[in-house]
Amino acid sequence: MIRSIRTRWLAALLGALSFCPALAADPLDVYAVNYPLAWFAERIGGDDVRVVLPAPADVDPAFWQPGPDEIRDFQGADLILLNGAGYAKWVAGVSLPRRKLVATSAAVADQYLVSGSGVVHSHGPGGGEAHAHTGTAFTLWLDPTLAIAQATAIEAALARARPGSAEAFAQGRQRLEDDLLALDGDFAAAFRALPAGPLLASHPVYQYLARRYELDIDALLWEPDTTPDADDWHELDQLAASGAKWMLWEDEPTAATRAGLAERGIGVIVLRPAGNRPASGDYLSVMQDNVAAVADAAAARN
Repeated sequence: MIRSIRTRWLAALLGALSFCPALAADPLDVYAVNYPLAWFAERIGGDDVRVVLPAPADVDPAFWQPGPDEIRDFQGADLILLNGAGYAKWVAGVSLPRRKLVATSAAVADQYLVSGSGVVHSHGPGGGEAHAHTGTAFTLWLDPTLAIAQATAIEAALARARPGSAEAFAQGRQRLEDDLLALDGDFAAAFRALPAGPLLASHPVYQYLARRYELDIDALLWEPDTTPDADDWHELDQLAASGAKWMLWEDEPTAATRAGLAERGIGVIVLRPAGNRPASGDYLSVMQDNVAAVADAAAARN
């Protein structure tokens, strides 16, 4: 009799455990090639995912080259989130399990834009290999509508990998989509308030932002931590002859650069692409700071 009771109790306990998601399965190991994809996966997957962004904090993930250990980690992941549009070119040169790859921008590949700068350079100390901004523009996530498409692809991949959590993933994606749509409206309003006219940019990374909000942007190849030389200023003066009064920067430029721009009547708008994990906050807070920077610029000139 006692043995029978124990047997029934054990069976009931095991049954209860099998219905407890936290105990029934470990989180999915999800590796991402950039921070926006990692953050989208965290928002959608919640406790069902363990998201890893292997690129070091001081490197642009777009041009980072993983070593053998990092590649093995990617190979061992449950899912690998790819940005597409020529991002993270190292992916094409290594063997990754095809069934684990998630091409997050495949559904919007017909909306890819071309990036036009062929000058070879690198981004600061530890900024990755020397490269040129040629081929396909890849900062898709700066257009919130394209970011939604990427998030939708991530949701679908998570649901395939863990069908029992599909409803939770759908709810997480919907909450994320709501935030991205609100962000889209905020960006649109901020840019509408900015006086009409061409803009300058420190790098050719704002192509999708420009198309979404109908901006005319001429890009240079200036680093935030480097003060331009005479040739750089000459190039800027030629571009600014079109009437540009603002310059978009990926990060805060040097004081000397700010002063040189101010002498030319050009203001600075720091609009961070957030390709890598920020020192504080998250993707949404960084984008909201970007909106605020544009709104402040509009208020300063109106």
